[in-house]
Amino acid sequence: MLSPDTIRIVKEITPAVAEHAETITRRFYVRMFEGDPAVRKYFNQAHQHSGGQQRALAGAICAYFAHIDDLSALGPAVEVIAQKHASLGIKPEHYPIVGKHLLAAIGDVMGDAATPEVVAAVQEAYGVLADVFIQRERDIYEEQRTAPGGWNGSRTFVVDRTVKESDEVTSFYLKPEDGGALPDFLPGQYVTVFVDHPTTPTSPRNYSLSDRPGQDHLRISVKREGGSVHATPAGLISNHLHDAVRDGAKLELGPPCGVFTLDPVTAGDRPVVMLAGGIGITPLLSMAKAWVHHGVDAPLYFLHAARDSRTRPFADELAALEADGKNVRTRVRYDRPRDGDLTAENADQGFVDVPLLRDWTPYREADFYFCGPKPFMQSVYADLKDLGVDDDRLHYEFFGPKQDIAAQFLTRQQAPAGIACPMHAGLT
Repeated sequence: MLSPDTIRIVKEITPAVAEHAETITRRFYVRMFEGDPAVRKYFNQAHQHSGGQQRALAGAICAYFAHIDDLSALGPAVEVIAQKHASLGIKPEHYPIVGKHLLAAIGDVMGDAATPEVVAAVQEAYGVLADVFIQRERDIYEEQRTAPGGWNGSRTFVVDRTVKESDEVTSFYLKPEDGGALPDFLPGQYVTVFVDHPTTPTSPRNYSLSDRPGQDHLRISVKREGGSVHATPAGLISNHLHDAVRDGAKLELGPPCGVFTLDPVTAGDRPVVMLAGGIGITPLLSMAKAWVHHGVDAPLYFLHAARDSRTRPFADELAALEADGKNVRTRVRYDRPRDGDLTAENADQGFVDVPLLRDWTPYREADFYFCGPKPFMQSVYADLKDLGVDDDRLHYEFFGPKQDIAAQFLTRQQAPAGIACPMHAGLT
C-alpha cells in the first residue's frame, strides 16, 4: 500500500515526468546496458533500434503515475506485461536492477527537481509495482510448471518439418525432443524462441502459435523480414530461421504465454470477426481453426488482407475454414493483386475500410479480433471506432509498443496534442 505522501508527490510530478518521459527512458536503457549488460538479452534489440521500446516504457511510466491512486485500473495491462515477462524468464532479482537505473535516469534528466523527497516517493512507488509483477509472475510460472505437458524456462524441440506457406512465410512444425506431452495452450498465445545466433548476440523472440491446440506438434509461422541475412535487427532472427534451420534442427522454446486469446469452449452466441493483416494472421488462424474444430455455432467472419497471392500464406487453410465450419465466412482483400488474383469469389482489391466493415460484418454486435502491421492496426482501430464499436468488443495483438494504435483515430477526431499514456508491455 502506498503512503498518502507518496501518492501526493507522484501526482505532483506527473506532468514534469510526462514531458520528459522519453528522454528519461532513453537515458535509462543506456545506463542499464552499460551498468548491467547481462540483462540486455531480455530486451528486444529490434525495438531498441526503432525507438519503440523507449516510447513503450515512457507510456508505461506515464500510465502508472497517472493512476497512482487507482492501481486497479492497470489490471489488464499488468497481465499483458506479466505474461511477456514470464515468456522471457524475468525473475525477482531483475527488478532491483531496473529500479536502480530508472531512478538514476530520472535524477539525470530532472536534475534539481529530483529532490530526496521525490526520489523516495518514486522508489516506493516502483517497489509496490514491482511486487505486483513479481507475485503475478510467480503464479504464472507455477501454472506453467504444473500444467500437463507444461514446463518452465526453455525446452528442446525438434523441427519435424518445414512448410513454405508463401514467398515470404515458412512454417516450422515442432515436437518435443523428450517425446513428452504438449500443453493445452489457448488459441492466440505465443511461444518464445531462444536462438543462439552464430554471429550476433540476440534477445529471445516471441512467435504466435499458428495451429490449433490438441495436436502432436506446435507450429510457428515466420515471415522473412528485411530481405537478406542481417539486413536489420528486426530481420536478424527471421532470416536465420529461414536460412539456417532445417528439418531435424533443434530449437529452445519457452512455454505458451499471452492474453490475446479466444477460447472456443467458452464462446457465446455473439458473432466474431477476425481481421488479419499479412503475417498477423498467425494467432487469428489458431483461434479460427480451434473454433471450427470445436463446432461453435456462432457466426465467424475471417478476412485476410495481403499484398498479393504470392505473399499471402495459408490460402488452403483459410478455404478449409469456410468449407468445414458451421457458419464461417471468409474473405481476401489484396491491395496490389497480380493477374488472376481476383478470380476467386471471395477475393477483391482494396484495403480494409469503413464501407467493407459496415457492409460485410455484423459490426453492431460482433466481437472484433485483429492483428497485423502497425498501419493496418491503426486503420482498423480507427474504422471500427468510426462505426461506433465499443472498446470492450475490440481485441488485438501487437508485438511492440501499443501507444500508437489509436493515433489515426485521434487524428480523425482532431484530438489535442499531448503525451499518450496507455499501460502496455513497455518493460521488455
